[in-house]
Amino acid sequence: MKYALAFISMLLVRAAALEMPPTPPMGWNSYDAFGDSVTEQEILANATYLKEHLLPHGWNYMVVDFRWYDPQADSGDRKNRRGAVLSADAFGRLLPAPNRFPSTEDDHGFKALADRIHAMGLKFGIHVMRGIPQQAVKANTPIEGSSFHARDAANTNSTCSWCPDMFGVKADQPAGQAWYDSLLRLYAAWGVDYIKVDDLSEPYSAPEIEAIAQAIKRCGRTIVFSTSPGATPLKQAHHIKAHANLWRISADFWDNWKSLDHNFDLLRSWQSQAGPRHWPDADMIPLGHIGKRCLDAKGEHMTHFTRDEQVTLMSLWALAPSPLMLGMNLPENDEWTRGLLTNDEVLAINQDALCKPAACVWRTDGLEIWLRELSGGTRAVGIFNRRDQSQTSRDLASAGMTGNWKVRDVWSHQDLPGSSADLSIELLPHSSRLFKLSPAK
Repeated sequence: MKYALAFISMLLVRAAALEMPPTPPMGWNSYDAFGDSVTEQEILANATYLKEHLLPHGWNYMVVDFRWYDPQADSGDRKNRRGAVLSADAFGRLLPAPNRFPSTEDDHGFKALADRIHAMGLKFGIHVMRGIPQQAVKANTPIEGSSFHARDAANTNSTCSWCPDMFGVKADQPAGQAWYDSLLRLYAAWGVDYIKVDDLSEPYSAPEIEAIAQAIKRCGRTIVFSTSPGATPLKQAHHIKAHANLWRISADFWDNWKSLDHNFDLLRSWQSQAGPRHWPDADMIPLGHIGKRCLDAKGEHMTHFTRDEQVTLMSLWALAPSPLMLGMNLPENDEWTRGLLTNDEVLAINQDALCKPAACVWRTDGLEIWLRELSGGTRAVGIFNRRDQSQTSRDLASAGMTGNWKVRDVWSHQDLPGSSADLSIELLPHSSRLFKLSPAK
């Protein structure tokens, strides 16, 4: 009987994995606007905006980022919170701070908030740090569902340089796996659909990545597994693809051209590693109103990207494709920002069912052409000017697009006269054009 039950369990896990959409997730993350001090009220305000304005266009993830368990988090220097008393259950597992998330009182965790998010037709995600809380190790709390205690699982020689809350875990030992199994059982009971696990990718923590992936498989719920921060080492491409759904390819990405320019090179280096349910992550999108209480944003402001740079960012993320995770405070979006996020032709490129990544097929003097095969025999082509002066693009024959193709500008929703053989355009500094090409009859 036990073997039959084990076989049925294995089939259920496989069925759950098949339910995960093959295309990159699209949604919102609290960090760029609120740092480590976001509140339940702010989460619900952004969820309401997402439901009303962006869900019809495919945006559906709501992710609560960074240190939601600290009652006194203030988006200042988190190192000053060393030794802070964090909200936790009897097994040492961190819980949402009830003064910030009132629906989590009485150790109910995020279930009530997740239920509200799910009722809106959205999916719910959380950020967590790699490891086991230092306060749990100090108290040597029992590990739920096992005979182990926190000190059995902790690697006290492993800490995070920028967050004081955790010790690493002996992930290759039974106590370490038991710790991660207990976490994922809790998150599954809350109704979590997505976890972003920080301090995993730089430095690369292969044993803990494997233990978390194993715990997700055992938890009985489909949960997207995202690793952070970057840069994830390219030499670990085979390993990370085997264990995670998303992995950061850059350090924290902010609204300046230097960061965006660098992400062209990073995405190009990872372009052969993307595929269904496994996507290199170019990080959150810092458009709109950011930095309300996020120290790393260097002050509250509307994005520093020019409009041309914003279009370039969205075009590159769509083509790559990268996960699309928004960082702004959504209710303060202006019409320009809302228009960027609701262009269904651009979003369809990111979400194309063929799930083939783009490739940079031509480069010279700061001009680049990126090509992506789409379903139905069509192509998406992005032409990018990475230089600080205007340039004229060459025709698409330089990208190997021989023959005649009908050309549609997906940002302006216009079919261009002539064919791809006639295409020659002027590109302003840091600007781009994004086209969909169909075979000419």
